[in-house]
Parts: sequence; structure tokens; C-alpha cells
Amino acid sequence: MADTAYEAIADLLASGRVAPGERLSLRDMAEALGVSVMPVREAVSRLIADQALEVAPNRAVRVPIMTAKAFRELARIRAEVEGFAAAEAALRREAADLDAIAEAEAAFRQEGFLNERASDRAVPLNRDVHFAIYRAARMPLLMQMIGGLWLKAGPVINLDLRDSPERLNKGHARECHAAAWAAIEARDPAAAREAIARDITLAADYIIGRGGLPSG
Repeated sequence: MADTAYEAIADLLASGRVAPGERLSLRDMAEALGVSVMPVREAVSRLIADQALEVAPNRAVRVPIMTAKAFRELARIRAEVEGFAAAEAALRREAADLDAIAEAEAAFRQEGFLNERASDRAVPLNRDVHFAIYRAARMPLLMQMIGGLWLKAGPVINLDLRDSPERLNKGHARECHAAAWAAIEARDPAAAREAIARDITLAADYIIGRGGLPSG
């Protein structure tokens, strides 16, 4: 039960369905999952240990509010680690991987065509593209590391794609995703690494530049 609750709450974070500073009710989460509060409390304790959640001064459980400096550091780490995963994907991919990446990218692109206003689907669809790429690397430990990074990044990416839906069509993500797919198809690890690193870096530049994160 606790593992199931952990996976469900982790998915909320990584897919950007909760925002920085948002409070999470253990009782509401337990009801949504159809379990008692105890496994949810255990899952939340693990996520606090992972620094993916925190306890506020009033004892409420909330999504951490990341500073611009911390998010820049996280983006630099992600660019290196996820860029490496994309490069490995270019070397190891199979035909089915290309299909999975193309399907995820098409769903992300279609969301931009269909929704001109804020969409809760934008961040999960963006994550689907990235993880389809990383799975093609066939490195389970690397996937576990990336999953931990996205627990922290997902809520902040929320500030980009969900709050700025026009960037689904006009932003850099579609271009970078397409470039990554083409590089992986061509088995070009350097280009795949560059496309993913650029996607992560430009998103961080935009989020920090619009002033939505505290400067500390």
C-alpha cells in the first residue's frame, strides 16, 4: 500500500500536476487512492526524505518552493544527466523506441494545437516525451536517477508549460523534441545530447527570467 501511494504521489510531482508551495492533504490523497491515511503518511515521509516534499512551519505538507539559484543548479545537473541518457538512447535504440518517442511527441504537439489556454496535460505530456527517450537508453539505474530529478523539477516546469500554454506552439520544446528524435533515429549521440540539454536549459532560462521563483 505504501509503495502504491508513493508511486502515485511521486507521479503527481514529476508530471507537474502540483505547483511549488501547494499544500497536500493526506486525507484527500488517501481518499483519492482508496487507502487509509497510514500508507499515505509513510509515502509522504519517504518523499520528505527525498526532499521532494517538505513540512511547512504550520506542519502542513507542501511542495517545496525552489529558489532561482537552486533551480538553475538542478537544470544544469539535468542537462548533463538527461543529455547523457539521450546520447545513450541514440546508440541503443530499437525501432520500437522510435515509435514510442514519435507517439509521445505527437501527443505533446497535438495538445498545443487543441489548447490555447492553460492545460493540466502539458507537463505530463512533456514528461512522456522525455521519458520515452530515456527508456531507449536501457539503463535502469539511470532512469531511477532521472526520476528523482523530476520529482523536484516537475512542479517548477509547471510554471512554464501550464501557466504559459502559448509556449506549446511557440516555445522551444517542440523544436528540441523533434531534433532529439531525429538525432536518435540517425544514431547521432552528440546531437541527441545537445537537443535535450538545450530543451532543459532554455526552459530554465524562461522560468527564471519571468521572475516566478524567489531569488535566494
